[in-house]
Amino acid sequence: MKWLDPAQQTAWRSVIRGAKRLIANLDSDLKAAGLTNDDYGVLVALSEAEGQRLRMSELAQAVVESRSRLSHHIGRMERKDLVRRTACPDDGRGSWAELTPTGREAIERLAPHHVTSVRRWFLDHTTPEELATVAAVFARVEDAACSSSDCS
Repeated sequence: MKWLDPAQQTAWRSVIRGAKRLIANLDSDLKAAGLTNDDYGVLVALSEAEGQRLRMSELAQAVVESRSRLSHHIGRMERKDLVRRTACPDDGRGSWAELTPTGREAIERLAPHHVTSVRRWFLDHTTPEELATVAAVFARVEDAACSSSDCS
């Protein structure tokens, strides 16, 4: 086994700690509205989708959640009237997740607040060059992860 050298270990631990703290801060900022960062991600994916709906399997891929976890997550969001599930007419086993008017209002109301949080906790601490590097690195990381699992 080849261990991480000091520079690799420092970088790796910074990624892990930084990502956890970033998500925790974004969650904390959204908590006042009764949402989590994961809820916000679902609302974004649905608001950007054609017809403001996605098949559950497509939504799971978009928000990087297992289908089982997403099913429970959507259930919690349904109880808040943010989304609803409907049957797929062409597939009796499949279902759609759809943005409700309440969900649409929530994302419209929270988007400016969330962008401010993203700037505060992430963008304000990067240069344009660093941002381009982060985007390129994590695109490659995601491609590598998807090549060894079901990300289609």
